[in-house]
Amino acid sequence: MSLFELVAMLLVITTAFAYLNHRFIRLPVNIGLLVMGLGASLLLIGLEFLFPSTPLYGAVAATIRQIDFYDAVMNGMLAFLLFAGALHVDLGRLRSRAAPVGMLATFGVLISMLIAGAGLWLAARALGTPLDFAWALVFGALIAPTDPVAVLSTLKAVNVPEALETEMSGEALLNDGVGVVLFTIALQFATGPDETVGILPIAELLLVEAGGGALLGLATGYVAYRAMRSIDDYAIEVMISLALVTGTYALATALHMSGPIAVVVAGVLIGNRGPRFAMSDITQRYVFGFWTLVDDILNAILFLLIGLEVLVVHFAPTFAGLALIAIPLVLAARFISVAGPVLVLQHWQSFGRGTVPVLTWGAVRGGISVALALSLPDSPARPLILDATYAVVLFSVVVQGLSLGRVVRRVVPKASH
Repeated sequence: MSLFELVAMLLVITTAFAYLNHRFIRLPVNIGLLVMGLGASLLLIGLEFLFPSTPLYGAVAATIRQIDFYDAVMNGMLAFLLFAGALHVDLGRLRSRAAPVGMLATFGVLISMLIAGAGLWLAARALGTPLDFAWALVFGALIAPTDPVAVLSTLKAVNVPEALETEMSGEALLNDGVGVVLFTIALQFATGPDETVGILPIAELLLVEAGGGALLGLATGYVAYRAMRSIDDYAIEVMISLALVTGTYALATALHMSGPIAVVVAGVLIGNRGPRFAMSDITQRYVFGFWTLVDDILNAILFLLIGLEVLVVHFAPTFAGLALIAIPLVLAARFISVAGPVLVLQHWQSFGRGTVPVLTWGAVRGGISVALALSLPDSPARPLILDATYAVVLFSVVVQGLSLGRVVRRVVPKASH
C-alpha cells in the first residue's frame, strides 16, 4: 500500500472505532480505541487459529507490518503531541513545582529504571529464565519514564488537584527526553563491549542531549515568538507553529540533541508568552484550536495502533509469567521513585495528601515504551522485554487510566480538587 492509502486506512478505522465507542461503549476515547484495536487483533488471531486457510489475518497483518511503529511514533507523532501538550503548561505553576518536577523527571526516572531492571533480572533468575543484567536495565530504561501522551490524555478525563496535575504533566513532558538518553546508554551497555561506555561519555551524552535540546528549543521558540509578534495573521501564525515543531525536532535529531525536550521547551515558551504578547484573540483561537485537534487526532491514531500492533508482535508464551510479574514490579519501582524525592523535598516544599499514591497510580505508560521495545535489535532478551513492556503498557493504560479518578477521589481531600 502507498503512504496515502495507509494513512487513509488508519483514519477510516480510527474514525469508525471512535464513533462506535462514543455511541455504544462510552469509554474514554483513547482507552476505548486501544481496547477496540486490541479486541479486533485478538479476534483476527482467533479466526486464524480456527480457520487457518482464511487469508484475512495474513492480509491485515501484512498491512500493519508496513507501518514502522518506532518511526511513526518517535520521528512523526511525538513532536506534534509533545508541542500540543506543552502549549497548555502554565509556566508560573510549573516554576512553583519546579523542584518535585525536576527530581521526578531525573532522579526519579533513574531510580525507577534501576529498581525495575534489577527486579526483572532477579525474577528471571528465580524462574530459571536467562537474562543478562544489562538487558534487564534496558527494560528498566524504556519502562521507567511516564508517557507524556498517555498521561496528558488521562488527565483530560480526571479531576486532579492543580499542584498534582502540574507535577504529573510537567514530569511526563520532561522525563521522556531523560528516559530516551538512559535507554540509549543502557542499550550501549547491552550490545557493546563494556570498555566502550564510560562515565565521561555518559555525562557528555546527557549534557548534549538534554541541555542542548533545551537550549535549542529556547532559541527556536524565541525566533518563532518574535515572528508571531511582528504580524497579525492567524493562518501564517499557525504555519509558524507547525514550522517550529517540525524544524526544531529535525534540527535536534541532526545535531544529536533531544528532540522531545526541544519541542517541549519551545511549546512552553509559545504557550505562555504568545497569548500575552504575540497573538490577537482570533489568532489564539485558531492556533490553540488547531493544536487541540492535532493532539486529539494523533492520540486516537496512536492508541489504535498500540492495539493493532498485537497482530505483528510475536509474543512468547513462555515469558507470560515474567510479563505478569513486571506489572507489580514496575508499580513498586514507581512508588519508591516517587516516595524518595517527596520525603527529601517535603522539608522545603509542601505536598498535598495523596501525592504519592496518585503520582504512583497515575504513571501511565504508552506508545513510547512500545516503540522503544520494538526498536530493539534481535537478541535472546528481545521477546521477554517486548512481552513485559506490552503487559505493563496495557495494564497502565486500561486499568490505571480507567481507575485513576476513583483513586484521586479516595485519597485526595475534596477541598483540594
